[in-house]
Amino acid sequence: MTALKLPEPIAAYFSADQQNPDALVRCFTAQATVKDEGQTHTGLDAIQAWKAAASTQYAYTTEPFALDQDNGHHIVSSRVAGNFPGSPVNLRYRFRLERGLIASLEITA
Repeated sequence: MTALKLPEPIAAYFSADQQNPDALVRCFTAQATVKDEGQTHTGLDAIQAWKAAASTQYAYTTEPFALDQDNGHHIVSSRVAGNFPGSPVNLRYRFRLERGLIASLEITA
């Protein structure tokens, strides 16, 4: 399989995803928002807390397999597998980038 060529901040997000909430938060702008599981997390502290909670609750891996663009957004499809109900699942990550960082992220099934 050919590796995806993801924009730098998105590649950094997936590299840091589950293992390092501190590195992950550096991928975002100061006022970034993340929407996941019906909740919105705004700002670096909230995003770091969201990711730390998810990382302690579940062990999982993410494998991005497709990249599309829509109206200024980068949409990454990724297979997520782990010890959570319904695993594995394909999720869509809708990123909006700003000045080389992630300004918004929405994760949906």
